[in-house]
Amino acid sequence: MARPDVAAFFDPRTWSVQYVVSDPRTRKCAIIDPVLDFDEKSGATATVNADKLLDHVREHDLEIQWILDTHPHADHFSAASYLKAKTGAPTAIGARIVDVQKLWASIYNWPELRTDGSQWDRLFDKGDTFEIGDIRTGVMFSPGHTLASVTYVVGDSAFVHDTVFMPDSGTARTDFPGGSANALWSTIQDIMALPADTRIFVGHDYQPGGRAPLWESTVAAQKSQNIHLTRYERQEDFVAFRNERDSTLPMPKLILHALQININGGRLPEPEANGQRYLKFPLNALDGAAWG
Repeated sequence: MARPDVAAFFDPRTWSVQYVVSDPRTRKCAIIDPVLDFDEKSGATATVNADKLLDHVREHDLEIQWILDTHPHADHFSAASYLKAKTGAPTAIGARIVDVQKLWASIYNWPELRTDGSQWDRLFDKGDTFEIGDIRTGVMFSPGHTLASVTYVVGDSAFVHDTVFMPDSGTARTDFPGGSANALWSTIQDIMALPADTRIFVGHDYQPGGRAPLWESTVAAQKSQNIHLTRYERQEDFVAFRNERDSTLPMPKLILHALQININGGRLPEPEANGQRYLKFPLNALDGAAWG
């Protein structure tokens, strides 16, 4: 099976991992889950993370073929729109983004939002394939964390984002609007059915115990070491655990900021008459307030 080159870029502000995945023969690549910097205290945006990806592409003489998101992120802004403007490369996401758009358009009271996914150049359905250079890439439908999550299987490597994390960190939460612990269980079974030596690249690392950030494991390691999968081997036990744990977690601090950007393809709001851009989000729309 083809083995792509994988360069990972960790963002400590959001614990996110961004990837440049390339075919070593053709030098063509895809960028997966790029981060647009946002400071919630000042409202400032920046392109520090995204520019590091572009620097890597230039330094290694790569050609960007795709800009991919695995799902609409709840904890950081997507840099897909910025990178497309800089490079002209097409953007893509899972086809069920349209369901997420409709759900959140209602939450935001945003009737003007296009809910047909046309903010991206391509919407991937379950089982779709495409190429990164000469490396065949498959799309797995991976709901649970969100309605629209997908996994990209690039040769021997699977980019799973918020499904499983590193084995010492377990699995992703499922309590966002449209999430489902039962769906996540099924998604994880599909991922664990990949060949044992498949490289698993995660989308976040929360550095348990203060260790250095990590992002790569294998299917075999996940099966034998993942702290949630080895403890909760039956679906009903896993679902009960996941639902109970999720009920104790506060909402991500950027969820209402980030979804407004990410269901619109990473586009910032248009400037108003005074030249400023403004975010709009609802009060008391989500459970999970943490008053402590």
